[in-house]
Amino acid sequence: MPPSRNRISSRPSQFESKASLRRHPVITVAGAAAFVLADTALVNRQLAKKAQRDNPPKGRFIEVDGVRLHYVERGSGRPLVFHGNGSMIQDFESSGLIELSSKRYRTIVFDRPGFGHSSRPREVVWTPAVQADLFRKALERLGAERAIVLGHSWGAAVAVALAMRHPSSVQALVLASGYYYPSARTDAATSLPSALPGLGDILSYTVSPIMGRMMWPAMLRRMFGPSQVSEKDASFPMEMTVRPSQMRAAAAEASMMVPSAFIASKCYGGLHMPTVIIAGECDRLIDIGKQSARLHDELKQSSLLRVAGAGHMIHQSATSDVMAAVDEAADRTLQ
Repeated sequence: MPPSRNRISSRPSQFESKASLRRHPVITVAGAAAFVLADTALVNRQLAKKAQRDNPPKGRFIEVDGVRLHYVERGSGRPLVFHGNGSMIQDFESSGLIELSSKRYRTIVFDRPGFGHSSRPREVVWTPAVQADLFRKALERLGAERAIVLGHSWGAAVAVALAMRHPSSVQALVLASGYYYPSARTDAATSLPSALPGLGDILSYTVSPIMGRMMWPAMLRRMFGPSQVSEKDASFPMEMTVRPSQMRAAAAEASMMVPSAFIASKCYGGLHMPTVIIAGECDRLIDIGKQSARLHDELKQSSLLRVAGAGHMIHQSATSDVMAAVDEAADRTLQ
């Protein structure tokens, strides 16, 4: 029997869809946007899982106050601890700094909370001071008290906080490409939406990873400039940095840069251990005259190494100079 001509299709016609769009444009567009965002979040989640499978932990874990910290330990001798700019253990590893330092020091490098394979509980505001308290306990558990502490960029703020809050845990400081005094920061302002509860989760699981991948080459050129992007950096796992969880952690830390520097800058006079400050003369992210040089003027026990032609990623482009800064700090503790 031929099909009935009066059968009514359950699928809306093109005319009906257009009519619905005209009647409820906001609802229709919002529904379509929600579908796209949900699909994007699913893709980003799968990419994050793949990144973690392709880049498994290389070190060990220690749990402190509910935080699972990933760290690597190499060499023997006096303890030397690295804190990076949220760029994970692989940043110091690819630079060659871990290999160099482990020939003379017991080198311990952490993935800071929320970066790499370290967890970052959401109920905590991870200021430099809070992270410093966490690492003080971790170092105590590892038997690495009285360490030489190196901090790069945002990690320098953590190193300074550790020295100010727990001076007995720090023998000497090496501060590389740090941000120490409040100033206008466009990156801090643009990161604020991604750091907000709710909205930050939406952005971090949808738009931010896509933007991160697109902007990665330009960001590297700015961070390394005027030097060429180091060939050593080719082994760095970019796919780990654009995971939604790490994008949100990075945004949270960028948004608190200015207030954290404002608070810390009131207390630098309390630092009395040997301090070596090192910065690239051509840093495109930080004005070293208003940051590193100013801190050097305030800390009478400090020395300042200005590396000509180097940019922000000084540990990558001037690795031997950073290693020399570590050795200088270590030697000064023996004087």
